[in-house]
Amino acid sequence: MRSAASLTVELDGTGGSVVRGLRSAAPLTLVPRRRGTGAPGPAVVHLVGSATSPLGGDDLALRVRVEAGARLLLRGIAAALALPGHRPGGSRSSISIDVEEGGTVEYLPEPTVITARAEHRAELVVRLARSARACCRETLVLGRSGESPGGLVTSTSLEREGEPLLRHTFEPGGERLRASHGHLGGARVLANEVVAWGRDPELPRSEPDWALLPLAGGGSLTTVLAPDAVTARRRLAEARAVHPAVEELTPADGPW
Repeated sequence: MRSAASLTVELDGTGGSVVRGLRSAAPLTLVPRRRGTGAPGPAVVHLVGSATSPLGGDDLALRVRVEAGARLLLRGIAAALALPGHRPGGSRSSISIDVEEGGTVEYLPEPTVITARAEHRAELVVRLARSARACCRETLVLGRSGESPGGLVTSTSLEREGEPLLRHTFEPGGERLRASHGHLGGARVLANEVVAWGRDPELPRSEPDWALLPLAGGGSLTTVLAPDAVTARRRLAEARAVHPAVEELTPADGPW
């Protein structure tokens, strides 16, 4: 299945953030939350999986634009399940987000579960103007209960005015590598959250299951390792609590 969806958010005449352009294509279904004209806060849009995906052979693409001064909260509804297809070939998902001057995006999807025999590639590209802000999360569950995961490659690219802030690629590898303390230490869930908010931690912070690292060009990256998605959510909330922008971010321990 090939599917392409797009979303544009802008300011209305009263200073509220509103959805001006929306194109859904199953399984990428975008559902805006109704709100009054000029209401404060971001435009809230839910990304609903309206068909089983990603399956082997799927090619899914979502393009998002947040125009100057607008705010968007893009949330998931349910976990995605990466599955093998009936024919050879893996699945691919690509999300591209552009944020103009003074704009803000929070992209908080549900976890992605990588099942046995799946072959999935996921790409997230975020391009920020000079004064734009972003918070983007990725939660990966490596296999269902009692199951080893299939193949996975994820990449995240964050840029500000064309200059890279983060280039991050992850591959879980085989069972021995996943068990290594130099890699995942046997953890079944990996969560990453990149924040570029203009208020960055000055020094790295860490606990046994999480690390919050400032990026050299601005922004920060939080990495969490956990045995399950519920624990990962709690550890992410712990890391959020020491971030300088915590009061402005959507709570990490709220509904995923």
